[in-house]
Amino acid sequence: MEIPKSIISYRTEEYGCVKVKLAEILDRRGITRNRLRTLTGVKYEVIDRYYKGIKVELVDLDFLAKVCYVLDCEISDLLEYQPPADGR
Repeated sequence: MEIPKSIISYRTEEYGCVKVKLAEILDRRGITRNRLRTLTGVKYEVIDRYYKGIKVELVDLDFLAKVCYVLDCEISDLLEYQPPADGR
């Protein structure tokens, strides 16, 4: 049985991060943040924060569900786990 990893100091270098890929999918499809606002009913400020990947510490599952529905995509299209650089 594999022993789970432990996080001691809580630094992202230790455990990696989750990258928000909303900008990539919108840019690839030619959809603006304003258009996504219109389609989802979500405030522009929220969409902009996810688009820029700034201060997204907790994800809003309702927001992600709306985006997945409107863009006909999967969560994995919007979020990606990036392991630590040293490959732990």
